[in-house]
Amino acid sequence: MESPAYGLLVPTPKTVEFGTGGGAWRPRLDEPLQVELQGRAAGGRGAPEALELLRRSLPFPRVEVAEAPHGATPDLRLLVAGDAAVPAEGYRLQIDNAGISIQASDRQGAFYAACTLAQCMTDCMTEARSAQPCVLPAACIEDAPDFARRGLMLDVSRDRVPTMETLFALVERMSRLKLNELQLYTEHTFAYSDHERVWRDASPLRAAELRVLKDFCRARFVDLVPNQQSLGHFHRWLIHEPYRHLAECPEGVEHPFATRAEPFSLAPTNPDVLQFVQSLHDELLENFESPFFNVGLDETFDIGEGASRAASAEKGKGRVYLDYLKKVHASVSARGLRMQFWGDVILEHPELVPELPGDAIAMAWGYDADHPFPTQLARFAEAGLDFYVCPGTSSWLSVTGRLENARVNLESAASAGLDAGAMGYLITDWGDFGHWQPAPASYAPLLLGASRAWHATAEPAPLAAALDAHVFSGAGSPTRSSSGAPPRPTAGEVWTQMGELYRECGAQSVNGSPLFFLLRFAHEGWPHPRIESLETRGLERTRARITALRQSVETMELAADDSALIRRETGWALDVLGFACEIGRARLDLGAGRALSELAAERLGELEGTWSGLVDELRELWPTRSRPGGLEESIGRFRIFETPGGGPGGSAGAGSRK
Repeated sequence: MESPAYGLLVPTPKTVEFGTGGGAWRPRLDEPLQVELQGRAAGGRGAPEALELLRRSLPFPRVEVAEAPHGATPDLRLLVAGDAAVPAEGYRLQIDNAGISIQASDRQGAFYAACTLAQCMTDCMTEARSAQPCVLPAACIEDAPDFARRGLMLDVSRDRVPTMETLFALVERMSRLKLNELQLYTEHTFAYSDHERVWRDASPLRAAELRVLKDFCRARFVDLVPNQQSLGHFHRWLIHEPYRHLAECPEGVEHPFATRAEPFSLAPTNPDVLQFVQSLHDELLENFESPFFNVGLDETFDIGEGASRAASAEKGKGRVYLDYLKKVHASVSARGLRMQFWGDVILEHPELVPELPGDAIAMAWGYDADHPFPTQLARFAEAGLDFYVCPGTSSWLSVTGRLENARVNLESAASAGLDAGAMGYLITDWGDFGHWQPAPASYAPLLLGASRAWHATAEPAPLAAALDAHVFSGAGSPTRSSSGAPPRPTAGEVWTQMGELYRECGAQSVNGSPLFFLLRFAHEGWPHPRIESLETRGLERTRARITALRQSVETMELAADDSALIRRETGWALDVLGFACEIGRARLDLGAGRALSELAAERLGELEGTWSGLVDELRELWPTRSRPGGLEESIGRFRIFETPGGGPGGSAGAGSRK
């Protein structure tokens, strides 16, 4: 783009033409914005709604209807009217010396135009703090989304349940990035009235909170979609005796999401299961108004191994699964809702895909850079189904993220989804093994994903600068002191570099960082298959990068409302990965077949002391964004100084997908 004012827009608009209309707009940020309302924005309920969306989006002390003398020109004209030239949720934004003109076919498009205008003014707002005039060069922006549904799914079931303040801030950020769907991935973290023993220690979301969040989302054009696992991933329930009889394998199985054998899936052939699941749906769905409902149904590892063994032998596991899916679908359809379901299990039985209910929505997920989205989406498209493409942030099992993997995964998903005609693009943000990544680890991939969801083929804005402008609150470009000292790094620069630390050590790993797995499997035998080709040289290189970044934390440019918290989270995350490097060096020094407990007492004591300090810091950081439930369980997942084979567990994986 030709102007810095428009070079950091997220998502990238479809078209930007410069110089149209002539001159530049020079608003006064210390005076009210005078608005002329036209079309549906001017009449009935439209006027207050239009003004409210402008007030929420733009940095003026007041936004009010223009009542200027005859012949005066308002600062902004807003026309909301059906127009075939402006697609749904799209807009035309004209900036010139006469002011601002917004044309949209619906209120959502008008809101997104205001969000774009606010982003254009980011540099102006930064300059205004130093009494510099705000100038926006003349331009015409025409924009509309590639995907009708553009969402984020946040894992709230892997120990970390966000506070309401955290969720409100997330929705605000989502809406300004033009995302319009939020799902909260739920296994056991909704406070079902008759099932307290399941959620008692989890600090769950309650019905009244979901209703408040729903209203907050609606005001920002975000659809809060209910999400409840309904077959697999039911281990949080089935470990309790009152529910064990509903399990496929009541005696338990080894699975990737726990460190001990336990029941995992509901038994699809048990007639009591559907009635039980329907009772959960009855209570949950009272708190939502979305036309969609994600019922899960993924990763049913143990189906066919227990209660459904005979039926699976007779009909096949795929048929048993499909029969259950159809029953759940019938129940959801009877409520007037469209069922979303994760598509992985049915894709293992491609011959059954054409038998899926015609209005079910398949959610095709995959989180590796080379995931075969085109092949999977083609199967659903050929069956005439609607479907979403669902990439991930790659922040889980990493602490600081895996940014390059996320970048490629998000891009390839958008390209495949656009080509195949996906109705939606859902960014997934999981919390495997205790949700140890702090919130900023997901900020960069969220920006990348939001950009791809809106404009799939456009190159996103420069990531570090976009993070500083739109997430770390206008930190702007690095500043240079009058003495000629080098510029201080920005928070965006630090976190984009932190997102690449997983590649520094040279080891190869799938669905997680080798540095994280050094902690996850510290108590197991060495070498571990999840950490391939680890070398001392790579660890030393990584440790040097961590040290350099750690020195930048206290001085990095950062102007967010939660700047102090972000600094603490950033420093803590770097310290955790630095500790992982020390664990890796200790294991390499000991050699194959040796346990950490065999280290010299002094070195072992130093490591234990460092780990204790990191855990104490996590206990202080956790409640700043999350509820207390799940904290001790998250900490307890790591058994770093336990001898191999000691205590419960074994070599269960770190999560097959998430």
